[in-house]
Amino acid sequence: MRLAPADLGVPLGERATVVQFSSTFCAPCRSTRYVVERAVATADGVAYADLDVADHLALGERLAIDVTPTVLVLDARGDVVRRATGVPTLAQLRSALDAASSVDSSA
Repeated sequence: MRLAPADLGVPLGERATVVQFSSTFCAPCRSTRYVVERAVATADGVAYADLDVADHLALGERLAIDVTPTVLVLDARGDVVRRATGVPTLAQLRSALDAASSVDSSA
């Protein structure tokens, strides 16, 4: 599935984009936000969108988001290349960003 800046409310990153679906009272979402912000801060060309699933119901349904936190990693075109629920480790997220960056963007 491909997402566009209009879906996310932010421009796509040159290399990758991390999309976090959260909910207001989700304690693991705060931990996930911290991990994602650290990973994005140390990676060039990576954008970040933190979306409250209650405010983005149609997109959440389209992507079958039924657990928060859910983290999607998009390649430069906006294609979902990784998806995970729960709190990722910094190493897992960096690995996912590296994988997204290596996707052939000419397709």
